[in-house]
This record gives sequence, C-alpha cells and structure tokens, in this order.
Amino acid sequence: MPKNEIFQTKNLVRLALVAALYAALTLALPGLSFGAIQFRFSEILVLLCFYRKDYSISLILGCFIANCFSPMALMDMIFGTLATAIAVIPMFYIKNIWVASLLPVVSNGIIIAIELLVCYGSEPPVWFNMLTVGAGELVVVTIIGCVLFKLVFERSSRLMNVIGANKPNYFKKKPAEI
Repeated sequence: MPKNEIFQTKNLVRLALVAALYAALTLALPGLSFGAIQFRFSEILVLLCFYRKDYSISLILGCFIANCFSPMALMDMIFGTLATAIAVIPMFYIKNIWVASLLPVVSNGIIIAIELLVCYGSEPPVWFNMLTVGAGELVVVTIIGCVLFKLVFERSSRLMNVIGANKPNYFKKKPAEI
C-alpha cells in the first residue's frame, strides 16, 4: 500500500469504523467479552489484518477503547491491548489465514491468563485461564472468523473491495481455489 493511501479520507473512515465497531461489539456483550471464559465476538475483526496491515491500527485502538470499560480497566488497557498488538501486527505477513488466526489465540491465551492471575490471584490456576481464554479465541477467531472470511468475504470481490483487501496475489486466485 502506498504510504499516502493511509491518509486518504476513505481509508481513514474505514479504519475509524473498524475501531468503533470493535469497541461497540465488545461493549455490547460485556459478559462474554471479559473474564477467564470469554467469547469476544469483536475479535473476528482481527482477521482484517490478514488482508490489510493498516487495520492493525484500528484493532489496537478499538481494543484499547473497549478495555477502558473492563472490570480490570487499567490492567486490560495495557496488557489486553498489548496482546492484541502482538497478534495483529505480524498477521498481514502470514500467507495462510488459518495460521494467522492462531496469533490472537496464543497471545491472548498467555497474556490475558497472566493478567487474570495478577488481578485475581491463583484461583483458578493460570493454566486453566490460558486454556479457557485460548479456547474462546480459537472458537471465535479461528472457527467462526476464518469460516466467515473464507465462505463469505473471499467469495465476493465486492466485499473484499469494501474492506480494501490488498493481500499480495489475492486477486490472482480463481474463485474455485478459495
């Protein structure tokens, strides 16, 4: 992507909408978005970073905004946002969406479990929190998110255009190969 493209109005609006959508989806379902057992459906949006690297800005900002309202606000603002940053920044450089989807599973599974340990002590144990947070991410991002992107987005050039997908060689694929 050309450097001047990020500052075009259309792109800035797209990035702002994704950040707002992430925060709104997270806050709309607070019981599922925070804690040891979480299914943060807004996390599906991290897969946008697979197609376009500047979405990482949106997802980091959206996560930070949502985490301002977390029961562990300050810790979540720092470490929850860090977990998202670690997951989304390298995602664009991975060639397979299924592999890329594992980045938030691992980063959130480890970092959020440690955050829960620091905030709430050793009950439940850190390994249990790693398992439950990681499993929630796996279900939301890898299973639901990847299926959604592979079956809906990648089959529609119009939707790929809406998200501004610019993954190298993406548009050279034939629909049957997707």
